[in-house]
Amino acid sequence: MDKTNKNLLNLIQSNFPIESRPFLKIANELDISENQVIDMIKELKNDGYIKRIGGIFDSRKLGYSSTLCAIKVPLDRITEVADIINSYNGVTHNYIRNHSYNMWFTVIAPSIIEVKEFLNDIKIKTDIDEIIELPVVNLFKINVVFNIKE
Repeated sequence: MDKTNKNLLNLIQSNFPIESRPFLKIANELDISENQVIDMIKELKNDGYIKRIGGIFDSRKLGYSSTLCAIKVPLDRITEVADIINSYNGVTHNYIRNHSYNMWFTVIAPSIIEVKEFLNDIKIKTDIDEIIELPVVNLFKINVVFNIKE
């Protein structure tokens, strides 16, 4: 990865411009063209360095409900169950853990009723009845920025 790509990654992680032509502003800071920035981002995304570019919103302030869930999944059904859970738009994370409740995921929905409907739907589609819900008691947000060095 060259120096310009590294500088681009460092810049867009924490200082992405909120304006009508953000890639032009980034281009000016990197002394390259707007099209070069767009092409570099596409390439970095295709190569797996960038997962997504988008806003991070406080779902609670927007009136949404969320919960962390844990479910016991037979080892031979991990991929199948993960695919079912991950097919829903409200699932933001899904992890395998070394525990009897071995799949943990978070779900966000416009209301607690819709969270419950989602979980009931998951129980039906997976034929797994027991899902532990662990709603937020205290929220501790972290901000991760990876300093890409030359």
